[in-house]
Amino acid sequence: PLFAGMNGSAIENFSCVIYNICLMNCTWQAGRGAPADTQYFLYWQNSRADGEMECELYIKDENGRNVGCRFQNVRIETEKAYFLVNGSSKDSLIQ
Repeated sequence: PLFAGMNGSAIENFSCVIYNICLMNCTWQAGRGAPADTQYFLYWQNSRADGEMECELYIKDENGRNVGCRFQNVRIETEKAYFLVNGSSKDSLIQ
C-alpha cells in the first residue's frame, strides 16, 4: 500500500497558518493508534524541485512529542507548498 504502517498511527488535523507574511505555524495531532514512543518530523518544500527543509523549532506536547512547528522567515513563493510528516517508533511502522 501507499501508506504502510499501523492503522490509526498517522497524524490527524494537520493545518498551517501564515501570518505577518513570513511566519508560519503548523500543527497536528498524534494518531490515536500511534504507539506511545512515536515521534513525528515535519518537512516542507516550496516546489518539487526545491530541497526539503525540516522544521527547526518544534512545538511539543506534555509527553515531549512533536505536535507542531514554528517557521520563521518563510517565503512561500507559489500558491502550492508540499508538506510531509514522518513518524517513527521502535515498535512499529507509522503511517
